[in-house]
Amino acid sequence: MIFKRFFKRTEPSDEVYLLYRAVVAQARMGAFYEHLGVPDTLDGRYDLLVLHCHLVARRLRLEDAAGVALGQALFDLMMADMDRSLREMGVGDLSVGSRVKAMARAYYGRAKAYDEALAVAGPPENYLSAALKRNVYGSLADDRGPQAAQLAALAGHVLAQIDHLAATERQALLAGEVDFLPPPGAKSAPPEVKTN
Repeated sequence: MIFKRFFKRTEPSDEVYLLYRAVVAQARMGAFYEHLGVPDTLDGRYDLLVLHCHLVARRLRLEDAAGVALGQALFDLMMADMDRSLREMGVGDLSVGSRVKAMARAYYGRAKAYDEALAVAGPPENYLSAALKRNVYGSLADDRGPQAAQLAALAGHVLAQIDHLAATERQALLAGEVDFLPPPGAKSAPPEVKTN
């Protein structure tokens, strides 16, 4: 079958799994929910996953074609994990595909909003705060939205995270080695992801 080689699905590499595990561990840190007021819901958790996945993919884009490919593989693995999670939650097979497509659109919409906020001249935390309020805190009613201090803390954390990721060496990053700064209020750093 000559067509098999064109339609063969490639398995994610060890590097992609390492990156994704680090992103998931970071997005699950309790301080985001307890101290920064991120809603501890499926939407809130998904938005933190998107945010941290995008921060890593954004950093990977600086590392030429290899980085871009690894960033795309990270996104693909995240969507495959969303597909698996929906099925485990009992979502019917017929609607899983459309829900995953909606999640992918949401990812790209949020990534664009964050990139645009960071590209605007002026204090980036102002624009970033607005994007975070719409997305990470978007499922909260206006009267239950984040406190100004929580929003400012999350924006400051994201900016510090960008600088921290920028300092990650190319070789380590392409090997799937990434670490995150703990969020404000965290009692410990995110768990370190190690290879076997």
